[in-house]
Amino acid sequence: MKLSDIVCFSAIIPELESKDRNGAVRELVEILYREGRLGSLEPEKLTKAIIQRENEASTGMGKGVALPHIKVDGIDEPVAAVGRSSKGIDFRSLDKQPVYTILLLISPKENPDKHLQAMEILFRHLNQDDFRRFLRQAQTVEEIVEIIRDAD
Repeated sequence: MKLSDIVCFSAIIPELESKDRNGAVRELVEILYREGRLGSLEPEKLTKAIIQRENEASTGMGKGVALPHIKVDGIDEPVAAVGRSSKGIDFRSLDKQPVYTILLLISPKENPDKHLQAMEILFRHLNQDDFRRFLRQAQTVEEIVEIIRDAD
């Protein structure tokens, strides 16, 4: 599995409209839904579940990145949306700094191995300074897609 197998290229938002965590999560869930990647899952219920999980433990991993993730019934493969905020969003990150890049991962509950594999791939890339910096500087969907493809 590669990063480009996980990220839905039509679910990339180069500049999130939302200025807060919950709104950003909602935007990313909605774009995955519009792109037909959530099956019969209801976007509002999924958004609430992700936000509830965030309230329990933030997925803001520091260095300007957040990786909200959830396992659900109703999908077959892990799928991720990417959102960027040039102003930064408070995600209650470990380092107390704003988040500029959000990768929202939704994985099948019945296949935890796929979830772990997807998380490992995302973490491996997000731990690379250049990858984070390039994503943060990207201005368009095309630039973000190119960065992801180059990372593979």
